[in-house]
Amino acid sequence: MTRLLPALLIGALLIPVGVEAQRSSGSSDASSELGPEARVFLGAMEAIRDLALESPGDSTLWEKAIEGLINELDDPYAQVLSPDEVRAFEEQSTGNYAGIGVQITELNEAVTITAVFRNTPADNAGLQVGDRIVGVDLDTAESWSVSDASGRIRGEPGTVVTVTVERDGMPQPIPHEITREEVHIPAVTSERIFDDLGYVLLDRVARNSAAEVDSVLAGLDGVNGLILDLRRNPGGYLDESLNLADLFLDRGSVLVTTRSRSRGSQGQLREDSARARMAPRMTDVPIVVLVDQFSASAAEIVAGALQDHDRALVLGERTFGKGSVQSVVPLPEGRLIRLTSGEWYTPIGRSLNRPRDRDGRVIESSSIPEFSSEGGRTLLGGGGVFPDLEVTADSLSESEQAFVSETVEAEIPLTLRIQEVSFRAAQETRSAGTPAGDFEFPDDVFDAFLASLVDEGLDEADFTTEIQDYLRWRLEVSYFRRLEMERRALEVQSSRDSVLSTAVRFLRSAGSQEELFALAAAENATRDEAASVDVGGQ
Repeated sequence: MTRLLPALLIGALLIPVGVEAQRSSGSSDASSELGPEARVFLGAMEAIRDLALESPGDSTLWEKAIEGLINELDDPYAQVLSPDEVRAFEEQSTGNYAGIGVQITELNEAVTITAVFRNTPADNAGLQVGDRIVGVDLDTAESWSVSDASGRIRGEPGTVVTVTVERDGMPQPIPHEITREEVHIPAVTSERIFDDLGYVLLDRVARNSAAEVDSVLAGLDGVNGLILDLRRNPGGYLDESLNLADLFLDRGSVLVTTRSRSRGSQGQLREDSARARMAPRMTDVPIVVLVDQFSASAAEIVAGALQDHDRALVLGERTFGKGSVQSVVPLPEGRLIRLTSGEWYTPIGRSLNRPRDRDGRVIESSSIPEFSSEGGRTLLGGGGVFPDLEVTADSLSESEQAFVSETVEAEIPLTLRIQEVSFRAAQETRSAGTPAGDFEFPDDVFDAFLASLVDEGLDEADFTTEIQDYLRWRLEVSYFRRLEMERRALEVQSSRDSVLSTAVRFLRSAGSQEELFALAAAENATRDEAASVDVGGQ
């Protein structure tokens, strides 16, 4: 069967095909077709409204009735969304919103522009990273939070907003008159790291994500390996996930299968499969996919398809297990209802759905089934995507945890301080005109940072070599990101990012996908042997 219709959004929102027909079907004489139970329900509502001593208003009664219906489904993903919730989720999942195209953060008690997206109204108007927002239109930004400023800057496309900023070196605040537009924030970032490896981060499966990935792959021509990072990717659009998997798999390959209820039927399930339609990209380049416990829905479809067809080695942690199909139906008053109506299966038949109770708690299975990949590798099923090699993210050492706890007790917002210091250091580096190849986090800035923490209440004895290394690492990652040097930031990050560093190590050692699988198998065998020795020793 050909590609599934993009009528569903995995774990998100999308009005399905046929919405207009559904909307028009709600005729005025529908109430005359109600069954006896529905008439009893409406009668009870009327009695409560008219006679109950402590009757809430009509809207509250209906809200509680809807909540009751949803709760009785025992469906952790069922939900009725208000118009505001619909708009917020559509913005999150698509990356589209009406505004000017800046990222703002509260730094040094000022709402500060920390990113200006290219080819947006803000970019065209001349706003700069480091500008501090002091006013929007006629309102002064004194004591504003980030949400205060954001709420005033955003608005209807085509309307004009005046954003006034303070800028270092300028004696007076600078007003910028900017026309709001629909802004799209890309979901994809890519870099060439360690000279010969491609790195692609996909933070959500938004509209046009597949086209964006396709575009960045062209810019990574000649790399010896590719890392596709799907960690913390909550999913998104079904058709985009299929297009993403399609980039790497042969024409005709099954991408995903769905088993779902036929509309209006009682207990009857139908099965549909989607297949690849395009010529694959980077056919000779070994691929590693990074996942974690927060990789969900559409991200799991991509990881599962590439794993089943032996096109990628999957590293990290077992994924979330959001493998259920959500049908989205429009309701009156701009609302939507989302209901689970089926489940997703990988090409070889592994269910991506990890059962959960109504509160979202995992219902553990007593057994984990085994499957064979297209090439005969053993893969685990039972919900979510199991990595070929489990690699947990580095956690803080006991000393580092104790240090962070001390900053909390001293009421020092450590993360904010790191952002402030790295941001200022990046600004000074830019102003100094330092050649890009010579960028390093300044030692004097680091020393001043430690001294400032002492001034805020920490003890000098707290700054052991281990703690200094930890703090410098965090500062350097943030510093290079502020300089928009993502390559350097990733290379520094990898020194403590065990999942990323394992991917780099494997790709530097393997010349093919088969060699990647062999490396992972050997490491799993070594771990199994070590575990058996530990057990035997006890």
